Amino acid sequence: MNINLYGMTFITKGITFYLWSPWRCMAIEHRLFEAIRLLPGTEFTQTPDELSIEIKTDKVWKLAREAVERTLKGWQEEATDSGTDRRSWYWLIESDTDANGYDHNGEAAHIWCFVRLMIESGSDINGEGGKVDMIDLEGFGFRVLRNEPV
Repeated sequence: MNINLYGMTFITKGITFYLWSPWRCMAIEHRLFEAIRLLPGTEFTQTPDELSIEIKTDKVWKLAREAVERTLKGWQEEATDSGTDRRSWYWLIESDTDANGYDHNGEAAHIWCFVRLMIESGSDINGEGGKVDMIDLEGFGFRVLRNEPV
């Protein structure tokens, strides 16, 4: 499957969304995960410590990405409606690999994507004097599975 993440194209055998330690996750992490879980064509798995959703088609990937975007845009609009702060979000993309394509645990390396939230509060009209909080959603993310070498 070929997936596009804002201009970066990956050839992969699948995507897996995770909700790690669901009892410790924030409400926004649960909202993001549930938006994807409700999509048709996904495979949901539950273990004691995590929830996961597998996606194996381009069409479902596009729907999942759009569901995440809609949920985060709704989160941004909640702040706009109250007028108290400005909110934005970013994708963090990471991977670690050695020269042979394995991560620090000796497992096949994958690309991991997480969300970072930024909340600006208490600033004046010029954007000065406010407080900026950066929050990494450590309980929610997805993995781009690597293709095995031919």
